[in-house]
Amino acid sequence: MKNTAKIMGILNVTPDSFSDGGRYDGVEQAVAHAHAMVRAGADIIDIGGESTRPGADVVGRAEELARVIPVIEALAGIAAEISIDTRRPAVAQAAVQAGASIWNDVTALEFDDGSPDMAAKLGCKVVLMHMRGTPVTMQDNPHYRNVVAEVMAYLKTRMSVAIKAGVKRQNIILDPGIGFGKRLEDNLNLLQHLDDFHILGRPILLGASRKSFIGKIDGSTASERLGGSIASAIWGASMGASILRVHDVEETMQALKVWEAINGT
Repeated sequence: MKNTAKIMGILNVTPDSFSDGGRYDGVEQAVAHAHAMVRAGADIIDIGGESTRPGADVVGRAEELARVIPVIEALAGIAAEISIDTRRPAVAQAAVQAGASIWNDVTALEFDDGSPDMAAKLGCKVVLMHMRGTPVTMQDNPHYRNVVAEVMAYLKTRMSVAIKAGVKRQNIILDPGIGFGKRLEDNLNLLQHLDDFHILGRPILLGASRKSFIGKIDGSTASERLGGSIASAIWGASMGASILRVHDVEETMQALKVWEAINGT
């Protein structure tokens, strides 16, 4: 039985990511983990060389390239799509040239003035995510009057900017940005109304795995949030999310298979 939602396995080749920083920051370890995630059922491997956790330090372009490009090159021929998780157009370009086919941008092509044109030039799929502020500032008292409406309006605007630059509409994927500049109530509100985002007419990516909102509910640390991550993934699938970005591929796949069998899908 094939899951209706694709599974995007997270591969952080960084020393400081919030959940697994340092575990896969060597090429050999990263490649081995990518293959393990594909064997477990991952459809996409999302490779990031700069942490975007709250308060994360900025990584230089050269360092980011040195972290991600050797891993992408070493994964040539793997039975999954490769996604590059970066804000920088130059890193996205190098990653696509090395074999990536998705640019996952937490700034929705706003980090650099040349990002929309680069996305159009590359012709790859592009994930546009909502984030208020930057990783350094995003959790400094975020506030919304209507988080669902505001996030939806932002994504609609960024989609228009991308299309105007030449990005094909069919290449755009939208991410409401759970945990990026949101309070607990904002994250829960976005999850509760995730299916509202289908009005924008593009696939929805949900990245809730091990996020701090789970810990705010039950006091768990990042490494203790498997249950909450799976609950969020199942909820996302039930709301029609097309891609689930997760750390725990094998466990999420099992949960989805059981849910789908019960649901008769």
